[in-house]
Amino acid sequence: MKNVETFLKEQQIRAEDIDIQNLVEVFTSEMVQGLEGKNSTLRMIPTYIEADNEFITDVPVVAIDAGGTNFRAAKVKFTKDGRLEMTDTVNAKMPGLQKEVSKEAFFQEMADNIRPLVADCDRIGFCFSYATEIYPNKDGKLLQFSKEVKAPGVVGQMIGKSLLEALGMPDKQIVLLNDTVATLLAGKSASFEKEYDSFIGFILGTGTNTCYIEKNRNILKKPDLDPEKSQIINVESGNFGKAPRTPVDIAFDNTTDNPGSYSFEKMFSGGYIGSLSLATLKTAAKEGVFSPETAQNISALNELTTEDVNKYVTRDASDRGSFPEYMTSNADDEKGVEIVKCLIDRAAKLVAGNLASVVLKTNKGTSPDKPILITIEGTTFYKMHNLKPSFEKYFKEYLSGERARYYEFTEVEQSSLVGAALAALVE
Repeated sequence: MKNVETFLKEQQIRAEDIDIQNLVEVFTSEMVQGLEGKNSTLRMIPTYIEADNEFITDVPVVAIDAGGTNFRAAKVKFTKDGRLEMTDTVNAKMPGLQKEVSKEAFFQEMADNIRPLVADCDRIGFCFSYATEIYPNKDGKLLQFSKEVKAPGVVGQMIGKSLLEALGMPDKQIVLLNDTVATLLAGKSASFEKEYDSFIGFILGTGTNTCYIEKNRNILKKPDLDPEKSQIINVESGNFGKAPRTPVDIAFDNTTDNPGSYSFEKMFSGGYIGSLSLATLKTAAKEGVFSPETAQNISALNELTTEDVNKYVTRDASDRGSFPEYMTSNADDEKGVEIVKCLIDRAAKLVAGNLASVVLKTNKGTSPDKPILITIEGTTFYKMHNLKPSFEKYFKEYLSGERARYYEFTEVEQSSLVGAALAALVE
């Protein structure tokens, strides 16, 4: 049988196979190209939301969070003393996940979920976690679905306008934003006690994305912006297309609903890492890493979820899930664990490169008394075995010496709903 270390080295799926300096240089170049309106895999979408503005208090708004697998909404109000009041919470499934739906059905399902909340609220903050071009009126046109949502008729549509039409309430005010932008705003709202140099939002859950605050003078593709001001930029980092992918990554990408799109996301996000692990294990089986019996079991397996692989590598004796049953020996089990752990370690280094690029692009956080606040959300980041500590190690190692930056991490409960409400309350 082939040695597992030889397999991992040949496939180049180890963290040590990634040159983080090169990754940062290429990622940063794509950011600049995107801001200038040149060809880039990073869309660098202006949000027209200025993070430094004040929020209106004591006015109820409807906050909506549509992304990943869930659709959530609530009525939200911020009091003058900074407290948040959230009531009438709605939890539903995201339309278009179970089966393909029409544009009309997509928006009608959303409208039916929030109709009881909207009657006595004039403002709606809509956190819509898909690639959307935002317009100065803060509505947006869907560019592309990710996370396996199947509603092709919605692509190219104005999201806020379409939802208000489905509600039969066209005069309501609606602000569209991405979940990562909502995360940044939620972090900022919770930071009253301390002064920060800048703010970054990062999501690693079903999918992944990043946002940060950019000077308008650097957003050359929008020459009409006030050069003295700044705004939040939605990077759409999950679509980064120049990461160092392996043949396994490429072959796996070709099995998804949108081959070639969001290839960075498919290397480590929660919506894909289970399936990517299975694709890698099947490749190992073909390469002779496992015994013939185990190889046959793995080859016959059709699905492996992110939850499955997380239980498997966590090795909790009380619940390792069903996957160990496919391993016919302890030796094969050890090899399987090593392969999946390797993918998680690689994920941590890719995330470190992503966030380090954005930190350096801000040109902020150079003084310890004014760090950058990085708000991070997503179950994959916090729950995936060993991902968070590995990320912190790679991130700290890279942002040292001449590249040293001062930063803090935070997490905000229900950040997408909180941030959506704040966006609707910006003066």
